[in-house]
Amino acid sequence: MDAPNPDFMREAIRLSIDKMQAGHGGPFGAVVVRNGEIIARGFNQVTSTNDPTCHAEVDAIRKACATLGTFQLEDCDLYTSCEPCPMCLGAIYWARPRRVFYGNTKQDAAAIGFDDEFIYKELEKPLAERQIPMIELLRDESAAGFKAWEQHTARTKY
Repeated sequence: MDAPNPDFMREAIRLSIDKMQAGHGGPFGAVVVRNGEIIARGFNQVTSTNDPTCHAEVDAIRKACATLGTFQLEDCDLYTSCEPCPMCLGAIYWARPRRVFYGNTKQDAAAIGFDDEFIYKELEKPLAERQIPMIELLRDESAAGFKAWEQHTARTKY
């Protein structure tokens, strides 16, 4: 497997600074690389789009998948200016890149006000003990969608 390329990380860092200074959002940038080329660039746009899911990694993954016409990035690497938050980590695992390289740590992010530790703690709690109530509703009726999926012959597994 090829060695990490510091130039790709430098591009993620540049995006984190330039886009933050331009007023798009927090200081986070990411790039997706395939076959030694950047195929997508992402940056935090939470505050400029009022979209709490528009983190740099998610933005880069969305753009890379659109470019490649696929929902998996198995032959790609992700370079991100900061260790991914829990949401981005989930998106990364779903997208399945080969590797993730990061710059700042989650402790570095916490030191400037981006502390995700409460989310990690929430995930460990039983549903009834979480700060945001998680309440099961209409499970039997909801099962119809899953049954239809099991019988759907044209489904794409992922």
